[in-house]
Amino acid sequence: MDAFDFHSKTRMIFGAGAFERLPEITRELNFNRTLLVADSGMVACGYVEQAKRLLASANIAAFPFHDFSENPDTRMVEAGRAFAAMHEVDSILALGGGSSLDCAKGIGFVLTGGGTMRDYWGHNKLSERLVANPVLPQMLPMLGIPTTAGTGSDAQSYALISDAETHVKMACGDDQAAFKAVLLDPQLTVTMPRSLTAITGYDAISHAVESFVTKKRNPISDLFAREAWRLLEANYELVLANPTDIKARGAMLLGSYYAGLAIENSMLGATHACANPLTKNHNTTHGIAISVMLPHVVRWNKGAAGGRYKELAMIAGLASVDADEANAVESLARRLEQLRNAGSLPNSLSAVGVAKSDLPKLSEEAAKQWTGGFNPRDWSFEGAMEVYEKAL
Repeated sequence: MDAFDFHSKTRMIFGAGAFERLPEITRELNFNRTLLVADSGMVACGYVEQAKRLLASANIAAFPFHDFSENPDTRMVEAGRAFAAMHEVDSILALGGGSSLDCAKGIGFVLTGGGTMRDYWGHNKLSERLVANPVLPQMLPMLGIPTTAGTGSDAQSYALISDAETHVKMACGDDQAAFKAVLLDPQLTVTMPRSLTAITGYDAISHAVESFVTKKRNPISDLFAREAWRLLEANYELVLANPTDIKARGAMLLGSYYAGLAIENSMLGATHACANPLTKNHNTTHGIAISVMLPHVVRWNKGAAGGRYKELAMIAGLASVDADEANAVESLARRLEQLRNAGSLPNSLSAVGVAKSDLPKLSEEAAKQWTGGFNPRDWSFEGAMEVYEKAL
């Protein structure tokens, strides 16, 4: 068994009504003046006002920041930093989907260490700056409240921030960027539109599938990926059919968190390597890009990860222990296509506006993506072309 090092950096509070514990948890974290990073949807559905009331009950001043979009970029992070500095905040609260959580982390990076997000592209760049310059403060304590079941950002020490000039998605990670605590309240996910439930839920499914087969996987990531897959595969169609099913919503939220923990310990693979160039060049929503590519990547990886995929098929009741491995992999790929169809998600690159002439550029960029290096089958330009052509 390979050696590994596991440390849970985040306290996780789960359950219907967990949002109401916001005053208690923020007092424990010594919040006094907090930056409330929340997307415009959180304002529209009343969650920002609810958060402000809860914080006020604990005598905590909240300064809401909403000036960012679905894919937070370097300019948006800098705007948030300036806003936070102006109000002299001592803490950060992220409320919403992955964009809110990632933007909050990004603001935490530049507020602490200065510079721009480009300075933190990679891993532990902030910690290195703090060692080199001991007078810099530690990152402000952060609390996350996800309202979608998908990105897994609440369980990770990474933020995905787009470069506003090149549109490249930068993975910026540091041990300090993990939330001190997260509140997982399935009641907050009920207000998601069906389309967002479908897109974010499928993204979470991809995290479970990919993290289970990467070269970096270990017994801890396996533990979380297996349970994430079990919860997500069984409940995705349920929340689409009955959005108010709190038990199914809770399973999706917990599954998304477990998948995020799996990513934190094993990273991702070729599906995400293919998805990022689609977002950059065609403005394809991340979860939609994932839904198009995942079944094809599973089939492409068959020779390198067939046994692992078979195990996922068995967990979902798609294959027996004595089933042929190739048939089990195909059953898994078809199940992923079935789930994609249940979410009314596009099933081809053509459906999202990609032409055959676009594939060489996409493949060149996909081959250079960091996550491709963790894919179970060696990743290259040729491999990316093959997968994109299958998905066209």
